Amino acid sequence: MGDTIFHRIMRREIPADIVYEDEDVIAFRDIAPQAPVHVLFVPKVDVATVNDLQPAQAAIVGRLALAAAAYAKREGFAERGYRLVVNCNGDGGQTVYQLHMHLLAGAPLGHFGTP
Repeated sequence: MGDTIFHRIMRREIPADIVYEDEDVIAFRDIAPQAPVHVLFVPKVDVATVNDLQPAQAAIVGRLALAAAAYAKREGFAERGYRLVVNCNGDGGQTVYQLHMHLLAGAPLGHFGTP
């Protein structure tokens, strides 16, 4: 397994506010939230970016989305809405090189391209 901050959280070497976990996914609150609810969903397999996914790993992204949806339903904001984001590489805003999905919620998030 890699040695990003997310890997260290998965190995319980550093603390995190873990809000969801199953055999494939771990999720924890972002330490620099961009919305009232900002949770990171991380697969428990080593994949640096979306570009590194192999065809046999396609289900990983689905597992992240299903885990995020389950969390949104459990926490009671699924019907109001939320945003799921996966960044890829530097220009895409990725700063930790372990695939992860951001769940943003808790306030109207607006539309891309709208001032």
